[in-house]
Amino acid sequence: MLATLSLSRDQAETLIWVFTVIFITLLVGYFVRRAITRLEATLATKPGFKHATVTSAKGPARLGVWTIGLSSAAEVALLGTELGDWVDPIRETGVVVAIAWFLIRLVKAYETALISNPRRSDRIDRTTAEAIGRLLRVAVMITASLVVLQAFGFSLSGVLAFGGVGGIAVGFAAKDLLANFFGGFFIYTDRPFVVGDWVRSPDREIEGTVEHIGWRLTRIRTFDKRPLYIPNSTFLSIAVENPSRMTNRRIYETIGVRYDDAAKLPAIVADVEAMLRSHADIDGNQTLIVNFDKFASSSLDFFVYTFTKTTDWVTYHSVKQDVLFRILGIVEAHEAQCAFPTSTLHIASMETAN
Repeated sequence: MLATLSLSRDQAETLIWVFTVIFITLLVGYFVRRAITRLEATLATKPGFKHATVTSAKGPARLGVWTIGLSSAAEVALLGTELGDWVDPIRETGVVVAIAWFLIRLVKAYETALISNPRRSDRIDRTTAEAIGRLLRVAVMITASLVVLQAFGFSLSGVLAFGGVGGIAVGFAAKDLLANFFGGFFIYTDRPFVVGDWVRSPDREIEGTVEHIGWRLTRIRTFDKRPLYIPNSTFLSIAVENPSRMTNRRIYETIGVRYDDAAKLPAIVADVEAMLRSHADIDGNQTLIVNFDKFASSSLDFFVYTFTKTTDWVTYHSVKQDVLFRILGIVEAHEAQCAFPTSTLHIASMETAN
């Protein structure tokens, strides 16, 4: 009878302790949630890294509190049993998952803040921010996985050794996937282009605006608005042009004048060169050439070689149009004409024939 009463008293004490731990967990969880919500509301008017940190901690903090609280209650309830041996590993796993969740959310939030913050747009571009963010998230997940395995008694040296052997097998089985991965890695490190750049390849039918650079594929939006998905390994073996990084755009045109206007050609060439040197949209610091070039079959040709200040495609064509109209006006001002293909037929007279 005394043993029965003693056992009941122990059970009662255990229940009280479990109830107390859960109640304390509820209180701590409530106050943590309220504190984070207030901080989030306070910092919402000034979005930035502080606000991103608080927002990222909202879910993981509650998970950590409940993990510690419930595992402590379970430890009291299962004390001295075989199931009690699993409490510590489960607690460590929950805490590690909460920390990893927080760090992953924090990295993502910082990545978004870096990209969207106009004051920092000159320090880091979208492509670099996304690449660093992916690498950090992968590092956090791998580290968290290793810590969890160690918590459950697995040997890290054995896991790493198995991973090395498995990596070789996976490498042979997924060489194309790895080639795409390293292709993406070199795009991020060498940065031949970034998101938003206009790119094209003389080796392949690739031309458009880069929309997304992933670890396996790069998405390019062609000028007819079709999405083009290219494996990253392709960029390891082809030449890529990046017109978005042009410093100037070139105007290179040949104009033909009639042979009948040969005497006026030197003045025309001189006036065209003077016009280009005084043109507001022509870059005088770049190469500028206007020269008589050749005796063509039906014209005297001179060429214009110069560069515009703008690199914008639409603005460039507007400037080029203006230059060509001015050249046409100069030719007409000298009472000359632009040549077009003609043929002259000489007919011998009858007297000459006799």
